[in-house]
Amino acid sequence: MKILLIWPKFPNTFWSFKYALPFIGKRAAFPPLGLLTVAALLPKKWEKKIIDLNIEKLNEKDILWADFVFISAMVVQKQSVKEIVKRAKNFGKKIVAGGPLFTTGFENYLKDIDHFVLGEAEITLPLFLEDLEKEGLKKIYKSEKFVDIGKSPIPLWGLIDMKKYASMSIQYSRGCPFNCEFCDIILLNGRVQRAKDKDQILRELTALYNRGWREGVFFVDDNFIGNKKKLKEKILPALIEWMTDKGYPFFLNTQVSINLADDEELMKLMAKAGFNTVFVGIESPNEESLAECGKFQNINRDLLSSVKIIQNQGLQVQGGFIIGFDHDTTSIFDRMINFIQKSGIITAMVGLLQAAPKTRLWKRLRKEKRLMGEPTGSNTDCTINFIPKMNPRVLISGYQRVMNTIYRPENYYQRLITFLKRYKPKRKEPFQLNWQKFLAFLKSIWILGIAEKERLHYWKLIFWSVFKKPKLFPIAITLAIYGFHFRKISEENLSIKS
Repeated sequence: MKILLIWPKFPNTFWSFKYALPFIGKRAAFPPLGLLTVAALLPKKWEKKIIDLNIEKLNEKDILWADFVFISAMVVQKQSVKEIVKRAKNFGKKIVAGGPLFTTGFENYLKDIDHFVLGEAEITLPLFLEDLEKEGLKKIYKSEKFVDIGKSPIPLWGLIDMKKYASMSIQYSRGCPFNCEFCDIILLNGRVQRAKDKDQILRELTALYNRGWREGVFFVDDNFIGNKKKLKEKILPALIEWMTDKGYPFFLNTQVSINLADDEELMKLMAKAGFNTVFVGIESPNEESLAECGKFQNINRDLLSSVKIIQNQGLQVQGGFIIGFDHDTTSIFDRMINFIQKSGIITAMVGLLQAAPKTRLWKRLRKEKRLMGEPTGSNTDCTINFIPKMNPRVLISGYQRVMNTIYRPENYYQRLITFLKRYKPKRKEPFQLNWQKFLAFLKSIWILGIAEKERLHYWKLIFWSVFKKPKLFPIAITLAIYGFHFRKISEENLSIKS
C-alpha cells in the first residue's frame, strides 16, 4: 500500500513568518507534526510519502504513485484543501481526511472526501485500517473518547527534510482546563489534560537529537502548565537532566496560561530546562470582555504586572489578543495599543474575533441569529463571520489602526527595548558559531539597516544593544527581523477595505 500524506499550504498570515524565514534560509516555520504522527500509526510495511505544500509543490507523479491520499488540515488551510481535492479527484484517487478542519466541519466536504478519520487518530485510524483490511470501509470514523496519548508513537521524522524548517515540534499533552467561549480546544482535545510521561518525552527529544537537529523545539500543547505538579516533580527535572547532559542542544518554547506568573518555582524550572519563550492568551485589557468570553483566569489580576514577572524570569512573552467582543467599545483600540506598548510584548498577535465551528461562541451567535457563515481561520485578515455589536466598519478600521500602530517601526522598536530591559535570562547560552545566524545578521544589515523604512530604528537598536545589553544582541537582531515580517503583514491588512 502506498500512502501520500499532504499538508496543505498556509496563506500569508501573522504566524507564517513569510517575510522573516528568508533571512535564515528556511521555507516554513513548523513541520506537519500531525501527519508525521499519523504516518507512524500506519503499518510499517506500507510505503509513505509526505508532501508539505509550504515546502514543495505537489507533482502529478506523486498523486499517480499513491493508493490513498491522506489530507490533514486546519481551517485556515481550506482554500489549499479544495485545490488538493480537485487534483486528487482528477486522477481518481481515494481521499482520506482528518484534522481540525474536518473534525469540526466534515459536513461541508461530504461530496468531495471519500473517508473521514476524525478526532484523535490514535483511536479512529485503527478502526479505518481494520475495515480496510476487511474491504468494508465506512464514510466516517469518529469517537467521543479521548486517547491516552502515552500510546502515541514517535513521529516519523525521516519523511521530511528538517533543514527546511525553522523549528521542530513535539507534544507533551493535550487538553486545557479552561473553557474560553471562542476556543475549539475543548471540542478537539477536552478539558482534562492528558500527558505523556517523562520517558516518552525524552525519547521524542532524543529522536530529534539523533537526526542532528540543534535548533528550536516547540511544545505544541494547548496549555503546557495544565498539570503543574507533574511538571515540577517529574517532567522538568528529567528535561533539565537531559538538556544538561546533551549540552542544551535545543531552545524550547510553548503555550501557557497567564497564571504561570503565580508560580515562581515553575518559571525557574522551565527556564532551567531551556524554555525561553511562552505564548500567553491575554485576549483583552477589558475585564468585561474577558468575563464575556469566559477567560476567568485573566480576571482580577494586573495583567501588565503578570507579563513583567514572566519576562523577569527569563521567558519572553508572546501575546494573543482579540478585538470584537460584545463588550468592546471604540475605546478598546487605544486601550489595546497602550497595553501592548507598556507590556513589552514583541510578538503581539492581535486578531479580530471569529466564531469557530461548534464552539460555545458559534452556538450562541447562531441562537442569536448573528452568525454569517464560516470563519477564514486567519484572525488577522480583517474578516468576521458574525454581526458584531460595534459598527463593522468602525470595528475593522479600528483593528487596522491597532495593527498599523503597534508594528510601526518607532513603536515596535520602542517595545523591543522595553522588553530587553526587563528580560533576564536565567541560563548562560553557550557560544556557538552559527553561519546561518551570521548570514541572517548580514541580510538584516542590508534589508533592515539600509533598504527598508526601519533603518534608523534598527541602527539605534544595534548600538543600544551593544553598549547596554551585549549578551542579548542575538535576540535583538532576531526580534528586529520578526518586526519586519509583522510590519509587512500589518501593511497588507491596511490595504483591505473595511
